[in-house]
Amino acid sequence: MLSLVIPVYKNAENLPRLLREVEGLAGRLPGALEVIFVIDGSPDASLEILQRRLPSWAVRAQLIELSRNFGSFSAIAAGLASARGDYMAVIAADLQEPPELVLDFHRLLTSGVADVVLGHRTGRADPWHSRMLSEIFWRLYRRFVLEDIPKGGIDVFGCTRQVRDRLLELREVNTNLIALLLWLGFRRAFVPYERRPRLEGRSAWTAARKIRYAADSVFSFTDLPIRALLVLGAAGSLFAAAAGMTVLLMWSLGRIPVLGYTPLMLVIVFFGGLTALGLGIVGQYLWLSLQNARNRPSFVVRDAWSFGQDQQEGLPADRQRPVS
Repeated sequence: MLSLVIPVYKNAENLPRLLREVEGLAGRLPGALEVIFVIDGSPDASLEILQRRLPSWAVRAQLIELSRNFGSFSAIAAGLASARGDYMAVIAADLQEPPELVLDFHRLLTSGVADVVLGHRTGRADPWHSRMLSEIFWRLYRRFVLEDIPKGGIDVFGCTRQVRDRLLELREVNTNLIALLLWLGFRRAFVPYERRPRLEGRSAWTAARKIRYAADSVFSFTDLPIRALLVLGAAGSLFAAAAGMTVLLMWSLGRIPVLGYTPLMLVIVFFGGLTALGLGIVGQYLWLSLQNARNRPSFVVRDAWSFGQDQQEGLPADRQRPVS
């Protein structure tokens, strides 16, 4: 059986189309399918819509409600933890990634060709500035952090139960789930696709979330900022020493009667900014260390429901139907 995990956050407008497309996908999949919807603290009516639609839906499903918004990667982890299939796949609820990718994932996983299948973008129907920034980020990330990641980045994937188990053992917070998959290794396969335009609703992927995602992706997988700061600090120190010796020599020769105010201020501002930058970088690493040392769970499940005979086996009677 294939378990399809779909995190849901502010997707109420496109849920009807999502259910239709996944139902059509189930009819084309060679094997059983269960769909796990994870409500990641969504403030809209996503939970109510799924509670109303899933009891009569033709596809077996689980519905998981998290206690608050923990982020997309935590929601995916919650869905993977509840998955019962031998194979798992993850897609976004906004349908910008073609659901047909799941068929390719299933084919490659069941054939034994790969343990992890990653869908990588070869194009995207996004505004030009978003495409440009994304291309720059992934190019730099590939160059300096993880060289295994494709140029266009990765948003969707499929894996075996073995990989899922190993992935969930990595209890890291504020991290990048895709980068963890690449860090794990295993046999990989890549499926190219073009990202489609969003037809309903508005993306919750704000600029602030993108910046946080980029920072977590960098600081969790490389010490490059620390090494860059070390090189910059060493270079600045050498420059300051050389400049100081030059000024002292010129002053002793009478070439500089009064030391300049402007160069002095520039040096103070430069090293003050460098110090602040260094404190910020070190503080980010310390914060990540503190978060992981606390060992808090990456998600908390408020409630869960199961729909379909196979999903209901072994569950208490009051958990087999949605709470009205």
